[in-house]
Amino acid sequence: MINPSLKINELRQQPIGVFDSGLGGLTVVNQLMNQLPGESIIYFGDTARVPYGTKSSLTIQRFSVQIARFLQQQGVKLIVVACNTASSVALEEIKESVTVPVIGVIEPGARAALRESATKRIGVIGTSATVSAGKYEAVLKSLDSSVEVFSRACPLFVPLVEEGWIDTPVTEEVAAIYLKPLMGKNIASLILGCTHYPIIKATIKKVVNGNVQIIDSAIETAVEVRNTLQSHKIMNESSHLPEHLFYVSDFPQKFEEIARRLLGRPLVNVHRIALDNSI
Repeated sequence: MINPSLKINELRQQPIGVFDSGLGGLTVVNQLMNQLPGESIIYFGDTARVPYGTKSSLTIQRFSVQIARFLQQQGVKLIVVACNTASSVALEEIKESVTVPVIGVIEPGARAALRESATKRIGVIGTSATVSAGKYEAVLKSLDSSVEVFSRACPLFVPLVEEGWIDTPVTEEVAAIYLKPLMGKNIASLILGCTHYPIIKATIKKVVNGNVQIIDSAIETAVEVRNTLQSHKIMNESSHLPEHLFYVSDFPQKFEEIARRLLGRPLVNVHRIALDNSI
């Protein structure tokens, strides 16, 4: 839904809102910056309450609605739920709580996996909450009822990424343990069902069969954002340089270091903010 009180020219200048449970959503921000270089972005990483994947659905919904309302208060024209867990269990609640378009990461990733899976045997890895919700399987089955989906929860990946353990033997060993059962299913593609996971994509590639297509939903989500902006005629066509703001609910020691690595540039305009429960 587009705010009818604002003129199209005003909407075009407004930023895109993006949020995640931590820093994994910066993989989506990176793709948005690459594909939509004229768009300003406001990012919120809930680093004080990460991970979401081990929490109850009600808690995830409460956190997600709170953040979505905060982003709308900042004047965003669209919100990207760059968190597979929140997209799995809270997307409808988020859409009902705000008056701007909301895009999750599940459907874009599912569509890409189907395109890349000649045998229609698809693996999905994600947090415990994402896998338990079964959203990827439901979406894939709705797109093609003959698809076979094999899911696996990988709860240690998020804390490993948040600690900066990206190219370590420990992370590779954990990945091997998690992914071995999926490799026995002869999958054609593997959906990285958490926006933290692309950060360790190279490690994941080391332990999967070479012919398995790795699906990064961040790339596909950025394409959907672009299409949505175009369909609503609110893409920023100004020649002014975009301005990006980053909010976190806590400031972990590794945040700037990992963010710089993900975005390929120094991180500026980072602010710590504690969200009031009344938002």
